[in-house]
Amino acid sequence: MFIDRRTLLNGLPAMALGQLMAGGSTAPHHAPKAKRVLQIFCPGAASHIDLWDYKPELEKRHGQPMPGGEKEVSFQGANGNLMRSPWDFVPRGQSGKRLTSLLPHLGAHADRMAFIHSMTSRSNTHGPACVMMNTGYVFEGFPSAGAWVGYALGSANDNLPAYVAIPDIRGIPPSGPANWTAGFLPAQHQGIAFNAAEPILNLDRPRQISTNEEEATRAYLRRLNGAHAERHPGPSDLQARIAAYELAARMQLSAPEASDLSRESKATHQLYGTDDQNPLLAAYARNCLLARRLLERNVRYVQLFCASRASGVDGLLNWDAHKTLKADYDRHGPIFDKPTAGLISDLAFRGLLDDTLVLWTTEFGRLPTHQQGTLGRDHNPDAFTVWLLGAGIKGGTSYGATDEFGRRAVEDVTTVHAFWATVLWVLGLDYQKLSWYHNGLQRRLTDVHGHVLQSLLT
Repeated sequence: MFIDRRTLLNGLPAMALGQLMAGGSTAPHHAPKAKRVLQIFCPGAASHIDLWDYKPELEKRHGQPMPGGEKEVSFQGANGNLMRSPWDFVPRGQSGKRLTSLLPHLGAHADRMAFIHSMTSRSNTHGPACVMMNTGYVFEGFPSAGAWVGYALGSANDNLPAYVAIPDIRGIPPSGPANWTAGFLPAQHQGIAFNAAEPILNLDRPRQISTNEEEATRAYLRRLNGAHAERHPGPSDLQARIAAYELAARMQLSAPEASDLSRESKATHQLYGTDDQNPLLAAYARNCLLARRLLERNVRYVQLFCASRASGVDGLLNWDAHKTLKADYDRHGPIFDKPTAGLISDLAFRGLLDDTLVLWTTEFGRLPTHQQGTLGRDHNPDAFTVWLLGAGIKGGTSYGATDEFGRRAVEDVTTVHAFWATVLWVLGLDYQKLSWYHNGLQRRLTDVHGHVLQSLLT
């Protein structure tokens, strides 16, 4: 398909190319521990009490009414009695952290992880809660964390975007591109979405146009744009677009090379599981391998999704297990487990964890009871778990706690804003100083809230 100059400069490719020329806007406020971020996101509200947050009392009182919650009505209606996790929690690593047996490969990294067990959200609806987790606001239109990081630190690779979002092969997450939007920041800071199955759209030169024709066209445009710049000196949007267009050829070479997984060894592919007989596991594994290749090429922020949007059948495409928790997580767990663990192991083997911060996130948690008439769990914005590992993070630690059943955060209750304040701090950024003037206010990723969770830091 032929793409004319106007389409190229105004469409998604221009956004990607514009990002390439965006240098750092802010000098670090203090010495950073990390240079880049990998954010792994599991849409659908992955259950903290079935994955990360061990609750022996929940096991003991399985089948009994939850004290004080007998008449509780949640997102999808009435709830039944307490329901233990279908999987055993086993001690892992030197720390002895009890984690689900559903994720045996990830459990091997327990001593690297710093868990936040007292996270809370302002929404119990997937779309707004996903946006809340990724932007700090429940409403769409605010910049994502990756956009803020790209704006603050710029690109560390002149030939690749500063911020890449890697959607799951099953589809985009709830609220879609709002999870990697630039919001009111300059458009070049928006995440560029592609994965191992679908490369960046409209990047390749159309087959009917030869290399010489493309070079001649670019030279002609340079003359036209240069003449315009002489008549209208000074910074302008056109100057930025000219720079973006000039980088197109370099992007055509660098992006396909970064996405070429055939360059990896057989052992690496086996580590991730790209050859697995489960096509969904293999597809996510290829996305994990793509993420590592982008990080080692100094892409500043990589956002990797495992699962996608809601569907007509709860829990089919993501972690939203309303009716059949065990069947849903027996399907999702293996897809997530081996490739993610392989990615962490590979980052560590290559020394990339020394200056890469890895985050695992979801939008909220699940209730310790079962939904009435089902064997699933309803939404719980009052308690969930996220974790961090890598540069600047004290592994084998836990912050905060939920009550005896995992219903509510009760100790060191924390928020998305504190989480992002901590992430920015590891990157050398003061969350109170990183801002953008918009509609009469100095806006921040952390809004007017936040504090750094110092006990998680080395």
